[in-house]
Amino acid sequence: MISAALTAGVEKAMREASERAILPRYRSLAAHEVIDKAADDVVTVADHNAEAILTERLAALLPEAKVVGEEAAHADPAVLGELAGPLRWIVDPLDGTNNFASGKPPFGVLIALAQDGVTVGGWILDCLNGRFCHAVAGQGAFIDGERVTARASGEDPPVAAISMLFVDPQQREALKTHIAPHYRLVDIPRCAAEQYPRLVLGQNDVAIVERTLAWDHAAGALFLNEAGGKAARPDGSAYRVDEPNRKGLIAAATPALWEGLAARMAAMP
Repeated sequence: MISAALTAGVEKAMREASERAILPRYRSLAAHEVIDKAADDVVTVADHNAEAILTERLAALLPEAKVVGEEAAHADPAVLGELAGPLRWIVDPLDGTNNFASGKPPFGVLIALAQDGVTVGGWILDCLNGRFCHAVAGQGAFIDGERVTARASGEDPPVAAISMLFVDPQQREALKTHIAPHYRLVDIPRCAAEQYPRLVLGQNDVAIVERTLAWDHAAGALFLNEAGGKAARPDGSAYRVDEPNRKGLIAAATPALWEGLAARMAAMP
């Protein structure tokens, strides 16, 4: 189902959205083009325009797959129910919108293809440097066409990006007390299109996120797993796109790093 031609088509669509809708607005947004979406979350005209381009292009590439976009789901929460369908394009038209709206990197575009709730393809574009990552279930992970294998940083203690966003106060204190001291903490990029490549490229060893919406994590989790790392729920179960209300995800450059962090989290009071 996912051929080289399909990946080429997805890449072309993502680069078109970046070049036509996103980059022309970078550091040139008018005040009325940035709208508060939720607490500490915004949406811009670039998000909407990019999603319109991607929706049209992806529907043409694979007409039997319904397109589920982040902004469409925000406008109508019932769209989340579409994630459980047999074949779905999942679109984050501008990942890292808060960064983009602030005039700073990183930000990118994320596309996933899911079948019956399981991600079978994932594509990640860094809009500024043009880096293109993709993965196909059972076929490996690639950056700019070259197959890649995830690697640890080699640092001691390991490097961790722990997102405290959307974490309740009690869990936040538990993470600070029982997890953080065992790692060297680095800032989260607030952009899954950057976080997952960091784990594959040996820049970060582990990452923890609480909110796990499909458009943020479907592509990256597949990319990391296909590269030989591990992204899974804290209990070890696989990440699925059709669980929009389920929280918690651990991602790591190696299965051993994942197991170590998961064990520490399981032991938290």
